[in-house]
Amino acid sequence: MIILKPYLKQNFAAIIGAIFSVAILAGSTLWQPRLLQTIMKAIIANNRSQVYQYGIQLIVLAIIGIIAGIASTFFSATVAQSVTTDLRAALYRKIQSFSFGNIEKFTAGSLVVRLINDMNQILNLVMTMLTQLLRIPILFIGAFILGILTIPRLWWIEILMIVLILSLSGIVFSRMGNLFGKFQKWLDKMNTVAKESMQGIRVIKSFNQEENETKKFATTANELKNLNLTIGYLFSLMIPLFMLISNFMILMSVYFIGEKIASHPSDLAAIASFISYLMQLMFAIIIGAMTMTMASRGMIALKRVKEVLDTNPDIKFSDTKEKKVASVNADIELANVSFAYPNAKELTLKKISCEINAGDFVGIVGSTGSGKTTLAQLIARLYDPQDGHVKIGGIDLKDIAEKDLRETVSFVLQKAILFSGTIEDNLKQGKHNATDDDMNWAIEVAQAKEFIDGYSDGLKHRIEERSANLSGGQKQRLSIARGIVGKPKILILDDSTSALDAKSEKKVQQALETQLKESTVIMIAEKISSVIKADKILVLDKGELVGTGTHHELLKTSLVYQEIYNAQLSKVGGQINERI
Repeated sequence: MIILKPYLKQNFAAIIGAIFSVAILAGSTLWQPRLLQTIMKAIIANNRSQVYQYGIQLIVLAIIGIIAGIASTFFSATVAQSVTTDLRAALYRKIQSFSFGNIEKFTAGSLVVRLINDMNQILNLVMTMLTQLLRIPILFIGAFILGILTIPRLWWIEILMIVLILSLSGIVFSRMGNLFGKFQKWLDKMNTVAKESMQGIRVIKSFNQEENETKKFATTANELKNLNLTIGYLFSLMIPLFMLISNFMILMSVYFIGEKIASHPSDLAAIASFISYLMQLMFAIIIGAMTMTMASRGMIALKRVKEVLDTNPDIKFSDTKEKKVASVNADIELANVSFAYPNAKELTLKKISCEINAGDFVGIVGSTGSGKTTLAQLIARLYDPQDGHVKIGGIDLKDIAEKDLRETVSFVLQKAILFSGTIEDNLKQGKHNATDDDMNWAIEVAQAKEFIDGYSDGLKHRIEERSANLSGGQKQRLSIARGIVGKPKILILDDSTSALDAKSEKKVQQALETQLKESTVIMIAEKISSVIKADKILVLDKGELVGTGTHHELLKTSLVYQEIYNAQLSKVGGQINERI
């Protein structure tokens, strides 16, 4: 509950309004049976004026209760919506600050459930707290005291009913708390299964795996169904048992009142009020138990949200304003860098040391799994190395403010990820204040202008969800344009031209060479032809840097490079052209 405190403070006036209206509602509910008893006495005494007088009071009291109930719901809903909206925004901001490692720890599916389902549970928790937390104690204590004052000799019936209902509630609701915890975990799993299936629908259909995926989803859904049924069975058993206990208490009350009515004639007017207080006691206990159950579910959700909010990003950026990357050159230095992914048994990179001069075009080659992308991610500081240092312009990345680093280093991923919206929206992610001239320059360099000009709305053309209306090559070109629109000092291309044909790839590389002369370009490539004219090529093998030099130097000095070159040479059946 501590994490809700600052958000509740912001809604202090509405909370006071909710508490005040709940108190009025509970008070009017408690006083109605008391007025009813007075009316019954007047009826027995055949006093019509008192019947009318107290009858009007009863109606006014009911109206006050209705108004207080509406006000209570209004204030409580206002607070609940405001608190959960602000908390959801804070949670989303926190997730945005996470590193790749943090996201992998929680999984994307689980984080989505926490943002949506868990926040809905917290909304219900806040709403329940405001509408029931004060009302239940007032009803319970008030009904108990007024019930005893109504017919003092039957006090033991109230005690007996309270003991029986509380005992039953404790058994049922303790069981439900465990079920709600399991429910959230299975909901996470179902969301992950559904998300993976939707994202990989093409693969599923290509390999005719629809039936297997359906079975996998059905298995998870059935677990949720069984949990829901168990909870439903407990509720369906609980309410009739509560009603049975209360009706039995009412039966006992009527019996003992009737047995002594001759010696206690005033009980005739009080019997309806006493039964009303018994029912209020029962409902106070039931609602209280249900509130505790809802609260337990909300507390589980709150704990899951707190877990995210309390998690520190694996990567912490310097806030210093003394060292600005923009004021230094784009030299890159890696000194004895070693890195392993979380929970990995072996190092992905082992003691990598190299220097890259500002303005160089550098290629990184190696077999699959050699650590090419990992090395590039360390330069962009998407991960931090376990050992060694990565520096830009002589400054350790850990001493560079995040904004400065992101403006200096641009990373274009192999898998082009575009967001729904317009082409312009996506390009401005690379530079939020990019002008039309900036964007037109970027799409020309990325060779995207030819297909964008084919759209009647140009840069305003909408991109559908998961960029389903674009081809692989078009997505990569836009991804490259987004990466260069800010004219970064360091541009990292992670095999970002793999979906382009040879002609388009050559044009992109030529444009990069002429238009980004002052930028340091690092290109990860599967094809040696993509980096054959690089100023320097880094050769990785099993996480180690096994070769550094130009293409011609490596053909003479690096066995690994020779093997890659010869393998690709045999595939094309001739000499690999220098295409830059």
